[in-house]
Amino acid sequence: MKVIQWFPGHMTKAMRMMKESAALCDGAIMVLDARCPASSFNEKLKNVFAGKPVLYVLNKADLAERAEESVKLVASSGAAAVSLNATQSGCRRQLISACDAVVREKRERAQAKGYERVFRFMVLGVPNTGKSTVINLLSGSKRTVTGDKAGVTRGKQWIRLEGFELLDTPGTMPPAFENQTFARRLAYVGSINDDILDFDDIALALLSDMAQKYPARLAERYGITDFSASLAMLDQVCTRRGFVLRGGDLDYDRACRAVVDDLRKGRLGPILLDSAEDIRSAKF
Repeated sequence: MKVIQWFPGHMTKAMRMMKESAALCDGAIMVLDARCPASSFNEKLKNVFAGKPVLYVLNKADLAERAEESVKLVASSGAAAVSLNATQSGCRRQLISACDAVVREKRERAQAKGYERVFRFMVLGVPNTGKSTVINLLSGSKRTVTGDKAGVTRGKQWIRLEGFELLDTPGTMPPAFENQTFARRLAYVGSINDDILDFDDIALALLSDMAQKYPARLAERYGITDFSASLAMLDQVCTRRGFVLRGGDLDYDRACRAVVDDLRKGRLGPILLDSAEDIRSAKF
């Protein structure tokens, strides 16, 4: 499988903008994908806010297995963390309370001096974790552009809310992926631009990973009974789903796209791609 790297020019500009804007903010909300919280953690973004509080939001918890367990593992490092599905309006109060808790000491100090102030958070994360959806949840309305592919937000946007101001930022990857396993998991969930990926490699690797962690899901969805090799599993996907070309050849391209799309849309059930050790070892 070829090495995955993705750091287009606009991300360099975004990192520069974040560093310049950090001084204007009281803290950060870093949005992670609850299916792979360690893989979707960009330490470079955290370093922008050295010395300031960070709230980790494990978003897309509806697609994730054991999301609350992952939150506890993130919090074991001393970080503030919460899991939720930002598309559900019922999660708004939970998120506002978590934001309040992060700046409570600063708010109390300000009140002791006799004044009220608006606290500013920068919203950070790798692409397609749902940063803009989190902002829309907090605001109670659609203030930002959202999408289900990497790279929707390109410039910074200040969003004024009651009691808070939020700075939406473009999704930003590390300049280089030192851990290719993490990079592969980000490709699975759609955080890396599909145009740079070899979908055959990604789908075969995904089938292999799912066979190790969730073989029953593959059996239920695709009728897979032979887990000995990724290509053999892909053959079974084609057969079950009817992905056959004229002449009887199997349509591997269509099968690869279907497998990845099934994972992204939750059709393979709730999953957790990162291990407990992966999450425990991350430098949140």
